Amino acid sequence: MMRQYELVEKVLAYDPNADEALLNKAYIYGYKKHGTQKRASGDPYFSHPIEVAAILADLKLDATVVATGLLHDTIEDTDATREEIDEIFGNEIGALVQGLTKISNLKLISRETAQSENLKKLFFAISKDIRVLLVKLADRLHNMRTINFVKPEKRIRIAQETMDIYAPLAGRMGIQFFREELEDICFRILNVDARHTILNRLQAMHEDEEDLLANIVDILNKKLKDAGVSARVIGREKRPYSIFRKMERQSISLEKISDIFAFRIITKNEDDCYRALGLVHTEWPMVPERFKDFISIPKSNDYRSIHTTIIGPTRKRIELQIRTEEMHEVNEYGIASHALYKENIYTNNPKTGAMPGDETEKPGSVPVSEESSAFKWLSQIIESLEDGDAPEQFFEHTKLELFADQAFCFTPKGRLIALPKHATPIDFAYAVHTDIGNTCVGCKINGITSRLRSRLNNGDEVEIITSKGSLPQAIWENFVLTGKAKSAIRRASREERKKQYAHLGKEMLIRIFKKLKIKYSDDKLTAALSVLAFKSIDDLLVAIARNEVRLKQVAIAVAPTLLDSKDIDFLNQQTHFELGASSKTNAIPIRGVSQNLGFIRFSKKYPPIAGERIVGIIKKGEGIIIYPIDADELEIFEDQPDLWVDLVWDLDEGDKNWFTAPIEITLLNEVGALARISTLIADQGCNIWNSFMLSKETDFHHLYMEVEVRDIHHFNILKNSLQTLSIIDDIKRVAGRKFGEITL
Repeated sequence: MMRQYELVEKVLAYDPNADEALLNKAYIYGYKKHGTQKRASGDPYFSHPIEVAAILADLKLDATVVATGLLHDTIEDTDATREEIDEIFGNEIGALVQGLTKISNLKLISRETAQSENLKKLFFAISKDIRVLLVKLADRLHNMRTINFVKPEKRIRIAQETMDIYAPLAGRMGIQFFREELEDICFRILNVDARHTILNRLQAMHEDEEDLLANIVDILNKKLKDAGVSARVIGREKRPYSIFRKMERQSISLEKISDIFAFRIITKNEDDCYRALGLVHTEWPMVPERFKDFISIPKSNDYRSIHTTIIGPTRKRIELQIRTEEMHEVNEYGIASHALYKENIYTNNPKTGAMPGDETEKPGSVPVSEESSAFKWLSQIIESLEDGDAPEQFFEHTKLELFADQAFCFTPKGRLIALPKHATPIDFAYAVHTDIGNTCVGCKINGITSRLRSRLNNGDEVEIITSKGSLPQAIWENFVLTGKAKSAIRRASREERKKQYAHLGKEMLIRIFKKLKIKYSDDKLTAALSVLAFKSIDDLLVAIARNEVRLKQVAIAVAPTLLDSKDIDFLNQQTHFELGASSKTNAIPIRGVSQNLGFIRFSKKYPPIAGERIVGIIKKGEGIIIYPIDADELEIFEDQPDLWVDLVWDLDEGDKNWFTAPIEITLLNEVGALARISTLIADQGCNIWNSFMLSKETDFHHLYMEVEVRDIHHFNILKNSLQTLSIIDDIKRVAGRKFGEITL
């Protein structure tokens, strides 16, 4: 166990002005608090905080961070309190230690939910101070170094969690040595046979090529020196897990991996990087499609380097990484070496709660600088927390973001946008700005009008077409990849759903008030809010629509002195949704912006189309289901008039929503018949959402299709156009089906 003076000397060696008294005080306090506690290995528990502090000192972090490492388990594992830490060490260290403390009251929920909740808490703490992440990674690294003392079943669970979250998180933050060591330890636990096989093969390759590798370093050093390029060349060997992952991803054997042994040319400045590149490319042939310039286009974790593969002096493939000393430091130590931290700027801007470059500039958002892509990525992760994602959703989205390969795309003005591989234009739009994503209605990829479902590739130029007043479609969430896009779509859906609820609640209230001869006004509702225990009118109207408050309660609270006994009797007799006669003049208007608004939703079996006559049916536990007036299913509700709610469309001419129309077509069995039908549907500006054959006969086929149309007029034009085809015997609108079964 490292002694007190050894740790202090370690910090003073790189920071002579470090607060020595703080380090000594933290060491003594932690030592006393952990007392006689033991680790699974039998060592004193305090040996763990000391090693965490030593790892942080290896990163050359300041005394505050190192002291936090010494104290990071005190609140969680001893009788220390946040108030006591604040009093002795100050609010700054108190907040850091609190941010590293797991949530303790999670005993009654699943392990997965507890894991998700603790991850959310960690990210919230990181959003306030990035140093929390550095201490957490150091904590996890030392725990993994000593994991052999943990029970096997727990060891596997911790290793999997580390492989899923902490190792890729370290990589995303650019701390490569953390990532590589964490991955290697987890690989040893989770796949011991594969790791052993790779190590044996590497040992054999070492014995065969040891002299060759040293020779290549000498040749490269001589060439660079002769050309006047000041640089050093070092060899690098891939870690076993990196080799295994590449073998899996590319389905190749170890012998076919060309970059097991790579060489780094580290120069003094950026110009020398390109001079060195020119030198090796003119001296030796380059392997096609094996060149990447991450200096010009850095990775999302701020990694910068030139990668190239040449056929080297021994006719052997050699991978070269060319970078400056400064780039090398950032590539290895990531955010721990970032310029922001060398200037001791760790937390949010005290005035705005954000750093320059943060588009939202909201209090509590992660610090973002214009020079750090890693911080911008972290900022987007924090946004999904602020949007109120469920813990499990946040956990899954974070894992997807951590493991995603990247594609680099451009705006028409040349701005670089880094996205997960196979991301969509909608992901691109939200990456540019949340408002761009919310109002997105179309896109052009490399100048060609394309679908919003298209998958983007490296180098694509993407132009997003927006329309003021447009809203994101709930269905987008099914195919976008980024957590930011998913969170924004869900948030917009929640807000739109709340507007729908409020609109319906107001219509219901106005009708009841009219029968009671009470004049509706927002002022009257405002005055009654405190009695009804609601904060806003919208909250009250939403509760009315959701049947969370009875109309009788609202009427009495608004006009207690105006109601007589007959009014009270009338209110007592009302079911929540008895809204009077079903006539068009009394119908409740709805906007067709979404086909699934939660409480109010379209029938899946009989989906309505904008412009046609519609009616709502109240179903217990489901809310109001909207049907076309001629839907067969309505027959079963004919003797239950109290369940009917009359509805009308409330659509502006500018609304451009798609509605699904299931149809069945009887067509002649002719060559090219299906192609002719598909072409005509496309020519009419419609889209085929689903299609399959119901049955085949000698002369006729029976085809089921779901076509997307703008409104009932659009559908009728399409239907009439299809009927003009000689190959079509019959066409009719039907109930929705699934392949092999009727849709419920």
